[in-house]
Amino acid sequence: MTEYPTSQEGPQPVASGGRTDESGHGTEELGHGKAPLPAAEAVRTHAQPQAADLPRPRATAEAPSASDGAGEPGDSPAGPGQGAARVRAGRDEAAAAEAGSARTRDGEAARETARETGRPGSASGPGSGTSGTAHGPVSGIGVDATIARREGDRLRFVGAATRRIARGIDLDEIVLGLCRATVPTFSDAILVYLRDPLPVGDERPVGPVVLRLRRTDRLRPIDEFTGAGAGAGAGSGAGAGTVGAMTPDGELDFSQLALVGPQGDLPAAELCEIRPGGALAEVLRGVRPVFGSSAAARAALPELLGAEHPVPRGQRAILAPLRGRRRVIGAAVFLRTPERPAFETNDLLVAAQLATHTALGIDKAVLYGREAYIADELQRTMLPDSLPQPTGVRLASRYLPAAETARVGGDWYDAIPLPGSRVALVVGDVMGHSMTSAAIMGQLRTTAQTLAQLDLPPAEVLHHLDEQAQRLGSDRMATCLYAVYDPVSHRITIANAGHPPPVLLHLGGRAEVLRVPPGAPIGVGGVDFEAVELDAPAGATLVLYTDGLVESRLRDVWTGIEQLRERLATTAQLTGLDHPPPLEALCDDILDMLGPGDRDDDIALLAARFDGIAPSDVAYWFLDPEETAPGRARRFARRALARWGLEELEDSLELLVSEVVTNAVRYAERPVTLRLLRTDVLRCEVGDDSPQLPRQRRARDDDEGGRGLFLVNRMARRWGATRLSSGKVVWFELALPPVPGAPGAPGAPERR
Repeated sequence: MTEYPTSQEGPQPVASGGRTDESGHGTEELGHGKAPLPAAEAVRTHAQPQAADLPRPRATAEAPSASDGAGEPGDSPAGPGQGAARVRAGRDEAAAAEAGSARTRDGEAARETARETGRPGSASGPGSGTSGTAHGPVSGIGVDATIARREGDRLRFVGAATRRIARGIDLDEIVLGLCRATVPTFSDAILVYLRDPLPVGDERPVGPVVLRLRRTDRLRPIDEFTGAGAGAGAGSGAGAGTVGAMTPDGELDFSQLALVGPQGDLPAAELCEIRPGGALAEVLRGVRPVFGSSAAARAALPELLGAEHPVPRGQRAILAPLRGRRRVIGAAVFLRTPERPAFETNDLLVAAQLATHTALGIDKAVLYGREAYIADELQRTMLPDSLPQPTGVRLASRYLPAAETARVGGDWYDAIPLPGSRVALVVGDVMGHSMTSAAIMGQLRTTAQTLAQLDLPPAEVLHHLDEQAQRLGSDRMATCLYAVYDPVSHRITIANAGHPPPVLLHLGGRAEVLRVPPGAPIGVGGVDFEAVELDAPAGATLVLYTDGLVESRLRDVWTGIEQLRERLATTAQLTGLDHPPPLEALCDDILDMLGPGDRDDDIALLAARFDGIAPSDVAYWFLDPEETAPGRARRFARRALARWGLEELEDSLELLVSEVVTNAVRYAERPVTLRLLRTDVLRCEVGDDSPQLPRQRRARDDDEGGRGLFLVNRMARRWGATRLSSGKVVWFELALPPVPGAPGAPGAPERR
């Protein structure tokens, strides 16, 4: 037996259903999860007179008191006092179990009892004398505890749901987080409508406001209902199967409706145009969530979901507007089935919290998506759409952005054709991962292209890039590697500005890291750049890259460079030592060396296969700037064509060479150069020391000149003029005649 001391006079409180003896001590222990009665209430209950005129049910019959010998040593365990106590204890246990399994029902019953009796609960039950029970205070405390527990659960749900929503970084993740957080914890189904298109920032909508059903979700799929579901699915339209989805009470059980929505979940209109001044517009303008049974929602929900879409009756639907930072961007509809208690007033606050967090998250996702799209497009438009196909070299490239959270960077690559069939290979990396980095990268790339067209040496190009970076800002720094390949001399000149060194893969399978002076990054200022000239044998492959390929949190840059060298050597051995690996496959194989944790930075990759031009396919002459130079140029050209077996091109070549050399001799002060190159085309290059570029113009009938470039433009396959540091070069190309017996040549057999 347990005593509960008190500071007040009178008997001690006991559990409901127990009794007190004459000494004021309870004869039964307090248990079954029930709280003790307050002492004052126990005194009042003990002092009540017996209600002898009331019937005494057997369920509340009292056991003999302590003075009658109840509980004395020697009593039989099956005595009447103990038997009655056990009956009461068993019933108390059953009542406690039922209360624990149906807290909501008990709380509602207790509140109804409070309204009827005017106090927290019934304070007395049948009985007489000192055996009166005290249910009132115990029920009041239980109701308060139930309400507090439910409010705590509601707050914990809101916290967990908002965290789930906040985890999303894009639009679909946020909407999915809202659906998964609310179904089935808060509602049995949800429909999320968003504006189409979604406004970004301060954009003002043009035209009517349209809501599109973005996602739906619900507790039970239709395939759980083989009867009504099959019948509903056989119908057409959103209203098919609605009759089979009604409960015996006439309420809608939307969990049995057919899956005919745009998401395959709930039958609802996919598009909704908001009418100005309509019921839906008024609800959205009010921002606050409303019950589906309210007058405003009864008119707004059919407009949103469609007139044929049934809406649950009573407080089983909540329409919550989604308002972002500046305007309403959508609406969410929460639904509950008839099997579940209807929404309460406090649930409107929950819906408001969920709608607010979702709308703000969508705003952030839209802004982030627009910024990432602009930055990504900015960078990709600044990278070359396609690489040129210069003579004597084949090119391949790859670009990989960093992780999805940083899809933009400052890496770039470029290949710039130069006079003399040369090509400039450029790769660089601007510090940072932002739109600013992409913008600076674009400016430096444009500057490099301009400097390359001036035919400046690689070291001079880096020097001017360094000055340009300093003009852009004090913290604008980048690394860059600039190389010029000459297919005639089979040499390459490289200058480096703090960039990782290139790797050269030889034809025999040997890969080596080229020894290039590292130099200081672009933007430091006050430093000199050194260039080195190296052999570029035919069949070799030069690999240029940015540090994102070889450096990560898991490895340092030199470890990555060594892994790249080993990877190239292994790939060359697999493809054979007598021929180099294909360029495109080689680039893919290089990127395959990246592991899961190796994508900390964006990657730019440029591979160049050196084919070169054989000395037998090159003819070179110097011509003095005199009147006889055009005639000598025609004779040299005829000799070269005869040696190459291209006599068919004599007339065209002599005419064009004569016109171009005549124009060069008119302005030149130093010897004029003439070079013929035989590759897949016949290329002619004429250089002089005059920086003035020729321009094509239409000659008048009485003009003696001005028709040379017109002839070149009409007869040549391509032509152009490039300014050099020492003058200019005018070039043109003629297509080679078809080889006898080759496909498309005269007399060749037709393909069938």
